[in-house]
Amino acid sequence: MEFKEYFPIWDKLTSAQQEKVSNSITRRVIKKGVVIHNGSMDCAGLLLIRSGQLRAYILSDEGREITIYRLFDMDICLFSASCMMNSLQFDITIEAEKDTDLWVIPPEVYKEIMQSSAPVANYTNEIMAARLSEVMWLIEQIMWKSMDKRVAAFLLEEASIEGTDRLKITHETIANHLGSHREVITRMLRYFQSEGMVKLARGIVELTDGAKLRALRDA
Repeated sequence: MEFKEYFPIWDKLTSAQQEKVSNSITRRVIKKGVVIHNGSMDCAGLLLIRSGQLRAYILSDEGREITIYRLFDMDICLFSASCMMNSLQFDITIEAEKDTDLWVIPPEVYKEIMQSSAPVANYTNEIMAARLSEVMWLIEQIMWKSMDKRVAAFLLEEASIEGTDRLKITHETIANHLGSHREVITRMLRYFQSEGMVKLARGIVELTDGAKLRALRDA
């Protein structure tokens, strides 16, 4: 599939705008674990994912990570073009969670088109609103949800993303997603195991009672 089939408002661009985008985009394949964007001073460009998975996270002053959102096929990442949004400064890091095939749109090209195209401006605002909603949801989770509920929710989400109840994931990785310490996650998972909700092995967390996990998440 070509770029235009992944960009939902392609048909609303003028022929000149379509040509400008087509002539400026580049395609990259990013290996799992590679950091694509790092901090508000970085300006990698807008990323449109063809296939794969990206993770956006922030770092605390102590160096702890917390995932704020993830990106999948056909998602577009705006915060990787922070230089395009002078009024929004986020020190966000974006890395590939899986091998990812994507297009990079130069920020100056997208900004120029956005300023002259109402559909592109509206589309961009919708994406921005969706991302900010995810950030607000995360804040609510941190403020009001206990860690056991957050871990249960994460495991269920991860199982849904991967399409399996046998997750190849470390306690450290879970801690990084949730902004916690590995020791806290290990204690929580061991409790889950004692309650029959998961089974633990080296580098593996297997969900054995999804109903119990969902009940805990929703309690």
